[in-house]
Amino acid sequence: MSRLEESVSAWPAAGLPVTLAGRTRRVYDHLAAVYPLSTMFFHSRAHRCALDASGIRNGMRVLEVATGSGEMFRRLVRVNEAGATIGVDLSPNMAARTQRVARRKFPRASAHCQAVDARQMPFRGESFDAIFCCYLLELLSGEDIVQTLREFRRVLRDRGNLTLVLIGQNTPVFNAVYKVVGRVAPAFWGRQVEERVPELIETARFEIVQDRGVKQGFYPSRVLVARK
Repeated sequence: MSRLEESVSAWPAAGLPVTLAGRTRRVYDHLAAVYPLSTMFFHSRAHRCALDASGIRNGMRVLEVATGSGEMFRRLVRVNEAGATIGVDLSPNMAARTQRVARRKFPRASAHCQAVDARQMPFRGESFDAIFCCYLLELLSGEDIVQTLREFRRVLRDRGNLTLVLIGQNTPVFNAVYKVVGRVAPAFWGRQVEERVPELIETARFEIVQDRGVKQGFYPSRVLVARK
């Protein structure tokens, strides 16, 4: 057993439900048209912080994993118009909508999205200068987080940055509410993992170089930038 697997095996089993990949894909397929409202109200400030902390430079080859509504993807395309920006999402409808909007807004940019499972991505090793991933790990089991971090490391070039945005756990009332809604609709809300992820990142042989807390209204987020 690897150090990364050992770290996950120590997590409480009750806090790590099995991945609901099929249900999650269906839920986000159905919500593709309205999900941008969630981003606007809860995520956009964290997206701005992540972009600022990431060290992205125009001309890079950038991957966003779990594009969701595409708001973060469009930010990346805007600052990287001379480079290549690739997006993947488990939901085909989310990926298609993200690509359609990005190409309409940035017709000259190299921007492509496709439906891909983050646990097994169709890219060669060391293909990207930077990786972004926002609010995905909450929807994965511990074992799947391990596999996803391995994929991130595999496709990221040496000295490249991995930027993660996680749902924060520093607000007790928010945590209590999130635990309830996560039990009601786990395929949509998942569960909070923010406090445990830094250990997994470091065990996966990344070095955390930035750690920022962000709050938008009552919704807390945490931005981590880790270097391979």
